[in-house]
Amino acid sequence: MNTANHLTDDPAVRLDPTRDRGGKAQPLLSVRGLRKHFILKRDGWGKPASRVHAVDGVDFDVHKGETLGIVGESGCGKSTTARLLMHLLAPDAGEVIFDGDPVGGLGGLSLREMRRQMQMVFQNSYSSLNPRMSVEESIAFGPQVHGLGRRESRQRARRLLDQVGLSPALFANRYPHELSGGQRQRVNIARALALEPRLLILDEAVSALDKSVEAQVLNLLVDLKREYGLTYLFISHDLNVVRYISDRVMVMYLGKVAEMGDTEALYRAPAHPYTRALMSAMPSMDPNRRTERAPLVGDPPNPIDLPPGCRFCPRCPLVVDECHRREPDLMALGDGAHSAACLRAAEVSGLDDASLATSQEESP
Repeated sequence: MNTANHLTDDPAVRLDPTRDRGGKAQPLLSVRGLRKHFILKRDGWGKPASRVHAVDGVDFDVHKGETLGIVGESGCGKSTTARLLMHLLAPDAGEVIFDGDPVGGLGGLSLREMRRQMQMVFQNSYSSLNPRMSVEESIAFGPQVHGLGRRESRQRARRLLDQVGLSPALFANRYPHELSGGQRQRVNIARALALEPRLLILDEAVSALDKSVEAQVLNLLVDLKREYGLTYLFISHDLNVVRYISDRVMVMYLGKVAEMGDTEALYRAPAHPYTRALMSAMPSMDPNRRTERAPLVGDPPNPIDLPPGCRFCPRCPLVVDECHRREPDLMALGDGAHSAACLRAAEVSGLDDASLATSQEESP
Protein backbone atom coordinates (compact mmCIF):
# COMPACT_ATOMS: atom_id res chain seq x y z
CA MET A 1 0.00 0.00 0.00
CA ASN A 2 1.23 3.50 -0.82
CA THR A 3 1.48 5.25 2.54
CA ALA A 4 1.72 8.62 0.80
CA ASN A 5 -1.95 8.38 -0.23
CA HIS A 6 -3.59 6.17 2.41
CA LEU A 7 -4.00 6.33 6.15
CA THR A 8 -3.10 3.33 8.22
CA ASP A 9 -3.13 2.28 11.84
CA ASP A 10 -0.35 -0.27 11.42
CA PRO A 11 2.70 1.10 13.34
CA ALA A 12 5.05 -0.87 11.09
CA VAL A 13 3.68 0.95 8.05
CA ARG A 14 3.29 4.28 9.82
CA LEU A 15 6.97 4.39 10.67
CA ASP A 16 8.13 2.74 7.45
CA PRO A 17 11.57 4.23 6.64
CA THR A 18 10.81 4.00 2.91
CA ARG A 19 8.73 7.12 3.41
CA ASP A 20 12.09 8.91 3.66
CA ARG A 21 12.71 8.74 -0.04
CA GLY A 22 15.99 10.62 0.04
CA GLY A 23 17.26 9.01 3.23
CA LYS A 24 18.53 10.87 6.27
CA ALA A 25 20.84 13.04 4.19
CA GLN A 26 17.93 14.73 2.43
CA PRO A 27 16.22 17.43 4.52
CA LEU A 28 12.58 16.80 5.27
CA LEU A 29 11.79 20.47 4.61
CA SER A 30 13.81 22.93 2.53
CA VAL A 31 12.84 26.59 2.24
CA ARG A 32 14.47 28.86 -0.33
CA GLY A 33 13.88 32.58 -0.80
CA LEU A 34 10.57 32.65 1.09
CA ARG A 35 9.08 36.15 0.96
CA LYS A 36 5.85 37.82 2.04
CA HIS A 37 5.16 41.56 1.88
CA PHE A 38 1.86 42.99 3.05
CA ILE A 39 0.84 45.91 0.84
CA LEU A 40 -0.59 48.82 2.84
CA LYS A 41 -1.19 51.40 0.13
CA ARG A 42 -1.11 51.66 -3.66
CA ASP A 43 -0.46 54.66 -5.86
CA GLY A 44 -2.75 55.98 -8.59
CA TRP A 45 -1.43 53.36 -11.01
CA GLY A 46 -2.21 50.49 -8.68
CA LYS A 47 1.43 49.84 -7.82
CA PRO A 48 2.47 49.27 -4.18
CA ALA A 49 3.38 52.55 -2.50
CA SER A 50 4.12 51.12 0.96
CA ARG A 51 4.47 47.60 2.26
CA VAL A 52 5.40 45.67 5.40
CA HIS A 53 8.42 43.39 4.89
CA ALA A 54 7.08 40.54 7.03
CA VAL A 55 9.27 37.73 5.64
CA ASP A 56 12.02 38.79 3.28
CA GLY A 57 14.04 36.04 1.65
CA VAL A 58 14.28 33.29 4.27
CA ASP A 59 16.36 30.14 3.61
CA PHE A 60 16.62 27.15 5.95
CA ASP A 61 16.43 23.35 6.13
CA VAL A 62 14.73 21.09 8.66
CA HIS A 63 16.45 17.71 8.89
CA LYS A 64 14.58 14.48 9.50
CA GLY A 65 14.04 13.67 13.16
CA GLU A 66 15.29 17.00 14.50
CA THR A 67 13.60 19.89 16.28
CA LEU A 68 14.38 23.29 14.79
CA GLY A 69 13.53 26.16 17.13
CA ILE A 70 12.70 29.62 15.78
CA VAL A 71 13.07 32.60 18.12
CA GLY A 72 12.94 36.37 17.89
CA GLU A 73 11.04 39.43 19.06
CA SER A 74 7.37 39.95 18.28
CA GLY A 75 7.02 41.04 14.67
CA CYS A 76 10.18 39.30 13.46
CA GLY A 77 8.25 37.01 11.11
CA LYS A 78 8.15 33.71 13.03
CA SER A 79 4.42 33.04 12.82
CA THR A 80 4.15 34.46 9.30
CA THR A 81 6.83 31.98 8.21
CA ALA A 82 4.81 29.12 9.71
CA ARG A 83 1.66 30.21 7.92
CA LEU A 84 3.53 30.51 4.65
CA LEU A 85 4.85 26.97 5.03
CA MET A 86 1.31 25.67 5.52
CA HIS A 87 0.07 27.91 2.68
CA LEU A 88 -2.43 29.55 5.00
CA LEU A 89 -0.90 32.68 3.47
CA ALA A 90 0.18 32.76 -0.15
CA PRO A 91 3.91 33.56 -0.45
CA ASP A 92 5.01 36.33 -2.81
CA ALA A 93 8.09 34.35 -3.78
CA GLY A 94 10.15 31.38 -2.73
CA GLU A 95 10.08 27.62 -2.83
CA VAL A 96 9.06 25.04 -0.24
CA ILE A 97 10.39 21.51 -0.83
CA PHE A 98 9.08 18.60 1.25
CA ASP A 99 11.36 15.54 1.19
CA GLY A 100 12.58 16.38 -2.30
CA ASP A 101 9.17 17.31 -3.75
CA PRO A 102 8.32 20.98 -4.43
CA VAL A 103 5.01 21.98 -2.86
CA GLY A 104 2.39 23.17 -5.35
CA GLY A 105 2.75 23.76 -9.04
CA LEU A 106 2.77 21.27 -11.88
CA GLY A 107 4.36 17.96 -10.96
CA GLY A 108 4.83 18.99 -7.34
CA LEU A 109 3.29 17.86 -4.08
CA SER A 110 -0.34 18.94 -3.86
CA LEU A 111 -1.44 21.12 -0.95
CA ARG A 112 -3.80 18.36 0.17
CA GLU A 113 -1.00 15.82 0.43
CA MET A 114 1.41 18.37 1.94
CA ARG A 115 -1.06 19.20 4.68
CA ARG A 116 -1.47 15.52 5.47
CA GLN A 117 2.26 15.18 6.02
CA MET A 118 2.76 18.58 7.69
CA GLN A 119 0.42 19.71 10.45
CA MET A 120 0.35 22.75 12.71
CA VAL A 121 -0.51 23.40 16.37
CA PHE A 122 -1.52 27.00 16.99
CA GLN A 123 -0.96 29.27 19.98
CA ASN A 124 -4.61 29.89 20.85
CA SER A 125 -5.89 26.48 21.90
CA TYR A 126 -9.52 27.63 22.16
CA SER A 127 -9.97 29.36 18.79
CA SER A 128 -8.20 26.44 17.09
CA LEU A 129 -11.12 24.12 17.92
CA ASN A 130 -14.64 24.20 16.54
CA PRO A 131 -16.90 24.95 19.55
CA ARG A 132 -19.73 22.94 18.00
CA MET A 133 -17.72 19.74 17.66
CA SER A 134 -16.90 17.37 20.50
CA VAL A 135 -13.29 16.44 21.20
CA GLU A 136 -13.69 13.09 19.45
CA GLU A 137 -15.31 14.69 16.39
CA SER A 138 -12.56 17.31 16.11
CA ILE A 139 -9.80 14.70 16.10
CA ALA A 140 -11.64 12.33 13.76
CA PHE A 141 -12.59 15.01 11.24
CA GLY A 142 -9.25 15.13 9.41
CA PRO A 143 -8.90 11.38 8.82
CA GLN A 144 -12.49 11.23 7.56
CA VAL A 145 -11.82 14.01 5.05
CA HIS A 146 -8.79 12.06 3.83
CA GLY A 147 -10.75 8.90 3.25
CA LEU A 148 -10.70 6.90 6.50
CA GLY A 149 -14.02 5.43 7.56
CA ARG A 150 -16.12 7.01 10.31
CA ARG A 151 -15.68 4.09 12.71
CA GLU A 152 -11.91 3.84 12.15
CA SER A 153 -11.54 7.61 12.53
CA ARG A 154 -13.30 7.62 15.88
CA GLN A 155 -11.25 4.67 17.08
CA ARG A 156 -8.10 6.55 16.13
CA ALA A 157 -9.35 9.67 17.92
CA ARG A 158 -9.88 7.74 21.17
CA ARG A 159 -6.48 6.08 20.90
CA LEU A 160 -4.78 9.46 20.38
CA LEU A 161 -6.64 10.95 23.33
CA ASP A 162 -5.20 8.21 25.50
CA GLN A 163 -1.70 8.87 24.09
CA VAL A 164 -1.82 12.57 24.93
CA GLY A 165 -2.91 11.83 28.50
CA LEU A 166 -6.68 12.37 28.28
CA SER A 167 -9.02 9.51 29.17
CA PRO A 168 -11.34 8.83 26.20
CA ALA A 169 -14.13 7.84 28.57
CA LEU A 170 -13.98 11.25 30.25
CA PHE A 171 -13.04 13.60 27.41
CA ALA A 172 -14.22 12.16 24.07
CA ASN A 173 -17.70 13.70 24.31
CA ARG A 174 -16.71 16.99 25.90
CA TYR A 175 -16.65 20.32 24.08
CA PRO A 176 -13.81 22.89 24.02
CA HIS A 177 -15.45 25.20 26.59
CA GLU A 178 -15.46 22.32 29.10
CA LEU A 179 -11.67 21.92 28.98
CA SER A 180 -8.76 23.76 30.55
CA GLY A 181 -6.10 25.42 28.40
CA GLY A 182 -3.68 22.55 28.83
CA GLN A 183 -6.35 19.97 27.99
CA ARG A 184 -7.36 21.88 24.86
CA GLN A 185 -3.76 22.02 23.70
CA ARG A 186 -3.45 18.26 24.19
CA VAL A 187 -6.55 17.86 22.01
CA ASN A 188 -4.94 20.08 19.37
CA ILE A 189 -1.81 17.93 19.43
CA ALA A 190 -3.91 14.77 19.09
CA ARG A 191 -5.80 16.31 16.18
CA ALA A 192 -2.52 17.21 14.45
CA LEU A 193 -1.28 13.62 14.90
CA ALA A 194 -4.51 12.11 13.54
CA LEU A 195 -3.28 12.36 9.95
CA GLU A 196 0.03 10.67 10.81
CA PRO A 197 2.16 13.65 9.70
CA ARG A 198 5.92 13.62 9.46
CA LEU A 199 6.40 17.26 10.45
CA LEU A 200 4.66 19.25 13.18
CA ILE A 201 4.82 23.05 13.23
CA LEU A 202 4.30 24.22 16.82
CA ASP A 203 3.57 27.96 16.85
CA GLU A 204 3.87 29.20 20.45
CA ALA A 205 2.10 25.98 21.43
CA VAL A 206 2.94 26.26 25.15
CA SER A 207 3.20 30.03 25.65
CA ALA A 208 -0.34 30.45 27.00
CA LEU A 209 -0.01 27.66 29.57
CA ASP A 210 0.94 27.76 33.24
CA LYS A 211 4.51 26.66 33.86
CA SER A 212 3.56 23.34 35.42
CA VAL A 213 1.22 22.52 32.54
CA GLU A 214 3.80 23.81 30.06
CA ALA A 215 6.36 21.33 31.40
CA GLN A 216 3.87 18.47 31.05
CA VAL A 217 3.06 19.38 27.43
CA LEU A 218 6.76 19.76 26.56
CA ASN A 219 7.52 16.32 27.96
CA LEU A 220 4.52 14.96 26.03
CA LEU A 221 5.93 16.45 22.81
CA VAL A 222 9.32 14.84 23.47
CA ASP A 223 7.68 11.43 24.04
CA LEU A 224 5.48 11.70 20.95
CA LYS A 225 8.43 12.69 18.79
CA ARG A 226 10.29 9.58 19.88
CA GLU A 227 7.29 7.27 19.45
CA TYR A 228 6.14 8.54 16.05
CA GLY A 229 9.51 9.45 14.55
CA LEU A 230 8.38 13.06 14.14
CA THR A 231 10.21 16.21 13.08
CA TYR A 232 9.34 19.51 14.80
CA LEU A 233 9.48 23.16 13.81
CA PHE A 234 9.12 24.81 17.21
CA ILE A 235 8.35 28.55 17.36
CA SER A 236 8.60 30.35 20.68
CA HIS A 237 9.73 33.55 22.38
CA ASP A 238 10.79 31.61 25.49
CA LEU A 239 14.52 30.96 25.10
CA ASN A 240 14.64 28.46 27.96
CA VAL A 241 11.90 26.35 26.38
CA VAL A 242 13.62 26.48 22.99
CA ARG A 243 16.90 25.39 24.54
CA TYR A 244 15.21 22.45 26.25
CA ILE A 245 13.43 21.03 23.21
CA SER A 246 15.49 22.09 20.16
CA ASP A 247 18.42 20.47 18.37
CA ARG A 248 19.11 23.59 16.32
CA VAL A 249 17.96 27.20 16.64
CA MET A 250 17.18 29.84 14.03
CA VAL A 251 17.07 33.48 15.16
CA MET A 252 14.94 35.89 13.12
CA TYR A 253 15.01 39.67 13.03
CA LEU A 254 12.70 41.83 10.90
CA GLY A 255 11.86 39.09 8.44
CA LYS A 256 15.43 37.83 7.99
CA VAL A 257 17.48 35.01 9.49
CA ALA A 258 20.05 36.60 11.79
CA GLU A 259 21.74 33.44 13.06
CA MET A 260 21.42 29.67 12.94
CA GLY A 261 23.30 26.85 14.61
CA ASP A 262 23.31 23.90 17.00
CA THR A 263 21.48 24.80 20.18
CA GLU A 264 24.27 24.50 22.73
CA ALA A 265 26.87 26.10 20.46
CA LEU A 266 24.58 29.05 19.76
CA TYR A 267 23.65 29.54 23.41
CA ARG A 268 27.29 29.31 24.55
CA ALA A 269 28.75 31.64 21.92
CA PRO A 270 26.16 33.62 19.94
CA ALA A 271 27.77 35.24 16.90
CA HIS A 272 25.23 37.99 16.18
CA PRO A 273 24.85 41.04 18.47
CA TYR A 274 21.06 40.61 18.37
CA THR A 275 21.27 36.98 19.49
CA ARG A 276 23.66 37.93 22.28
CA ALA A 277 21.22 40.61 23.45
CA LEU A 278 18.38 38.07 23.48
CA MET A 279 20.47 35.67 25.56
CA SER A 280 21.39 38.46 27.99
CA ALA A 281 17.71 39.20 28.53
CA MET A 282 16.97 35.65 29.72
CA PRO A 283 15.88 35.64 33.39
CA SER A 284 18.23 33.90 35.77
CA MET A 285 17.61 32.08 39.04
CA ASP A 286 21.06 33.14 40.25
CA PRO A 287 20.74 36.22 42.57
CA ASN A 288 24.36 37.13 41.79
CA ARG A 289 23.63 37.36 38.09
CA ARG A 290 21.87 40.68 37.82
CA THR A 291 21.17 42.71 34.70
CA GLU A 292 22.62 46.15 35.45
CA ARG A 293 22.04 47.67 32.02
CA ALA A 294 19.60 46.99 29.22
CA PRO A 295 21.04 44.34 26.89
CA LEU A 296 19.49 46.13 23.91
CA VAL A 297 18.46 49.77 23.48
CA GLY A 298 16.12 51.37 20.98
CA ASP A 299 13.15 50.05 19.06
CA PRO A 300 13.26 47.92 15.92
CA PRO A 301 13.17 49.94 12.69
CA ASN A 302 9.87 50.49 10.96
CA PRO A 303 9.24 47.37 8.81
CA ILE A 304 7.63 49.66 6.23
CA ASP A 305 10.72 51.86 5.88
CA LEU A 306 13.76 49.67 6.53
CA PRO A 307 17.22 51.22 6.96
CA PRO A 308 19.85 50.63 4.27
CA GLY A 309 22.37 47.87 4.85
CA CYS A 310 22.04 45.68 7.92
CA ARG A 311 18.59 45.89 9.51
CA PHE A 312 20.08 45.71 13.00
CA CYS A 313 22.27 48.82 12.46
CA PRO A 314 20.14 51.30 14.47
CA ARG A 315 20.44 49.14 17.60
CA CYS A 316 23.81 47.46 17.13
CA PRO A 317 26.63 48.30 19.58
CA LEU A 318 29.30 47.16 17.10
CA VAL A 319 28.11 48.95 13.97
CA VAL A 320 30.72 50.12 11.44
CA ASP A 321 30.35 52.17 8.25
CA GLU A 322 30.15 49.12 6.02
CA CYS A 323 27.12 47.88 7.96
CA HIS A 324 25.13 50.85 6.61
CA ARG A 325 26.13 50.10 3.03
CA ARG A 326 25.74 46.34 2.73
CA GLU A 327 23.15 43.87 3.98
CA PRO A 328 25.11 40.82 5.18
CA ASP A 329 24.26 37.30 4.09
CA LEU A 330 24.43 34.28 6.38
CA MET A 331 28.12 33.39 6.67
CA ALA A 332 29.36 30.03 7.93
CA LEU A 333 31.53 30.00 11.05
CA GLY A 334 33.98 27.28 12.01
CA ASP A 335 32.92 23.92 10.65
CA GLY A 336 29.84 25.39 8.92
CA ALA A 337 27.28 24.14 11.44
CA HIS A 338 26.94 27.68 12.82
CA SER A 339 26.20 30.73 10.65
CA ALA A 340 25.36 34.39 11.27
CA ALA A 341 24.36 37.38 9.15
CA CYS A 342 26.85 39.81 10.65
CA LEU A 343 30.02 41.35 9.22
CA ARG A 344 31.67 41.05 12.64
CA ALA A 345 30.30 37.62 13.58
CA ALA A 346 33.69 36.06 14.37
CA GLU A 347 34.48 38.97 16.70
CA VAL A 348 31.08 38.91 18.43
CA SER A 349 31.34 35.20 19.26
CA GLY A 350 34.54 35.91 21.22
CA LEU A 351 33.14 38.78 23.29
CA ASP A 352 31.74 38.51 26.78
CA ASP A 353 28.65 40.43 27.90
CA ALA A 354 30.69 43.11 29.67
CA SER A 355 32.69 43.86 26.54
CA LEU A 356 29.53 44.09 24.47
CA ALA A 357 27.93 46.42 27.01
CA THR A 358 31.03 48.64 26.91
CA SER A 359 30.83 48.75 23.12
CA GLN A 360 27.16 49.69 23.38
CA GLU A 361 27.95 52.60 25.69
CA GLU A 362 30.69 53.83 23.35
CA SER A 363 28.63 53.50 20.15
CA PRO A 364 27.15 56.75 18.82
